[in-house]
Amino acid sequence: MCQHQPPCPTAESADRESARLVAHHPEQGWSLLCNGVLLFEDTGELLPDGKIIAPHRPLGATQVVTAA
Repeated sequence: MCQHQPPCPTAESADRESARLVAHHPEQGWSLLCNGVLLFEDTGELLPDGKIIAPHRPLGATQVVTAA
């Protein structure tokens, strides 16, 4: 699916979320990546083969960090 050089990580790769955006719909809470992964704003994912990756936000995500 990916035509980029170097190619984006595959949907099976551990770094699949670093693939380029193909479509971005923040108003609906999802983005489509070049490798066919649907990435949801809650950090859940739907892989092209139908496999579901549960949301994986880090604990303590409500804490705000400010730059010095």
